[in-house]
Amino acid sequence: MTLSLRYGLAALLLAGILFAGPAGAVNPEERLADPVLENRARALSAQLRCMVCQNQSIDDSNAELAKDLRLIVRERLAGGDSDQAVLDYVVSRYGEFVLLKPRLEGKTLVLWGAPALLLVVGAGGLFWAARRRRRVGQTERLSEAEAARLDAILRAQD
Repeated sequence: MTLSLRYGLAALLLAGILFAGPAGAVNPEERLADPVLENRARALSAQLRCMVCQNQSIDDSNAELAKDLRLIVRERLAGGDSDQAVLDYVVSRYGEFVLLKPRLEGKTLVLWGAPALLLVVGAGGLFWAARRRRRVGQTERLSEAEAARLDAILRAQD
């Protein structure tokens, strides 16, 4: 392999590594002219789940529904809505599942707290069972009178 071919392959590999990051799905015609609003829209889009892909934000998804959601976010921001108002609007239309990070509410506390509660209950059950087993395994010693009586009963049966 010649030296120039090696340099060419190394440059190609380096370019592949540099440009291999995730590509945003935002099309140029979707972008807002105001860079401040566009940055807010991108930040909000990163918080919203694509309902088609489900593991991607709408900012990264090429699905039509994700594009529609990106446009809704930009329209609401251009209309003067705050970031929270935009999120509330999208959640009211698509449900809590549209948020990549769910809000801290009663139902999410139950979802996040249930595994910890089950772990505590399970550990308590194991502790109680081990304690009970240890107690059952311990036998009391017979008094001398009880031992003599038991010996007499066993001799009488033979």
